[in-house]
Amino acid sequence: MSDRITKINSLVQKHIGEILTRDISLKPGVFVTVAKVDTTPDLRYTRIFVSIFPEKEIDYAAKTLEKELYQIQGALNKKLVMKPLPKIEFKIDMTESKADEIEKLLKEINN
Repeated sequence: MSDRITKINSLVQKHIGEILTRDISLKPGVFVTVAKVDTTPDLRYTRIFVSIFPEKEIDYAAKTLEKELYQIQGALNKKLVMKPLPKIEFKIDMTESKADEIEKLLKEINN
């Protein structure tokens, strides 16, 4: 991955984190954090991997993000000074829950 893409990913992650905290209203007790950002080399698309807590609210939070996508995209476009402006897409990061599953299985094996 090029140094430029790494910097863009970092910048997008910072701005999206701020936008999600400030502009998107979720139910109390539901937290969405940006786990990873992956921008294509041609800068046209950015996949934003988000962690959602608690897990039982994943569907609710994913639908809210999808509903607010254009607002989030617009807010990001105002903050980025570059061309082309990448089109964002949200993906749910399941790394943490899969790690928990693996840990439980390992404990069962050891017992």
